[in-house]
Amino acid sequence: MSVHIHGSYSPMGSGTHSPMPFSRPATPGPHQCTIGWAGLGAMGYFMARNLARYRATHHPGSTPVVVYNRTTSKCEKLQKELGDDKIRIAQTPGDLALECDVIITNLANDEVVKSVYKEYAKALAGVDVKPGAKPKIFVETSTIYPTLAGELDTMLTSIPHTHLVTCPVFGPPAAADQAQLVCVMSGDYRSKKEVAYLLVPAVGRKVIDLGGNLEKAPTFKLIGNSLILSSLEILAESFTLAEKAGIGAPTLYNLVKDMMPAPPLLNYGAKMIHDQFDGSKGFAIDGGIKDSAHIRRLSTELDAPMPALDAAHRNLLTARALHTAQVARGEHKFDVLDWSSLIAGTRVAAGLDGFDSAMHSKVVPED
Repeated sequence: MSVHIHGSYSPMGSGTHSPMPFSRPATPGPHQCTIGWAGLGAMGYFMARNLARYRATHHPGSTPVVVYNRTTSKCEKLQKELGDDKIRIAQTPGDLALECDVIITNLANDEVVKSVYKEYAKALAGVDVKPGAKPKIFVETSTIYPTLAGELDTMLTSIPHTHLVTCPVFGPPAAADQAQLVCVMSGDYRSKKEVAYLLVPAVGRKVIDLGGNLEKAPTFKLIGNSLILSSLEILAESFTLAEKAGIGAPTLYNLVKDMMPAPPLLNYGAKMIHDQFDGSKGFAIDGGIKDSAHIRRLSTELDAPMPALDAAHRNLLTARALHTAQVARGEHKFDVLDWSSLIAGTRVAAGLDGFDSAMHSKVVPED
């Protein structure tokens, strides 16, 4: 085979590299095109909203962003928030493919992504492309397994004047809300340049270019998520040990703030010590399990063991199983868990309550 930073958001350091690795595209540029957006979930809603708002503010006369979501009420909510001049609703994914020049997709999992691309390809099959017609650019921002990029590209290759750009993003919903995402791109160079200037600064703050191989950006996204998820596992284990030792997780969290103030550790550490496991306001646990499964598959294919990631995957499954049992008993606090709830696995293994730290022994200072 050639081969998310979530929670209340604090930006990562900007570093010394330019936020844009491309020169500006030739005029009239990407802002004159019609944009389609499929998927208005926890990330996609903010991304589509910010793109539509930015285009209307900085490029007067731009056409509305055309949006599609399986649950139409989300499209209606966005249209109501921004107005008919900024948002137009499509009835099917095929409508996006037919009507738009750039079609951006942000969906929950590989199966849904593949099904939507099948609808794109079906809608465009047999369409008579006029000489000199503007090429269509499909932009896949979902977290997918790398080989799926090749499958999507194959679906589109029979359609004249189409290009695919893989563009997964790093950042939690809070970062999407603030247009502070980091976009990772691979694919056709000219298309990447067009898309980069659509998304930055409207949706994100930086682009990382990984070349022409479409699999590279999805691979990098999985590697980045493995770093985040493994860090959360270590954090959860250390917090649990601090609880059992009678020192308390909050005391250890203060050390994290002093010594290792990385945004994922701060954001998810706060969720863990306060039992703030509401996945509707963060990164839902099902998405975390999907990502960890992809990472484990990738590490297996490349013979690169990742024991911390394996432990995180196990604890995500444990947390979800505990929550499922709570739901069955009608005792659940959250409808959907955040992936920071993986700490429930380490807590239960240590004989503590998984989701309610108030049930743990109180820390009493010793003289």
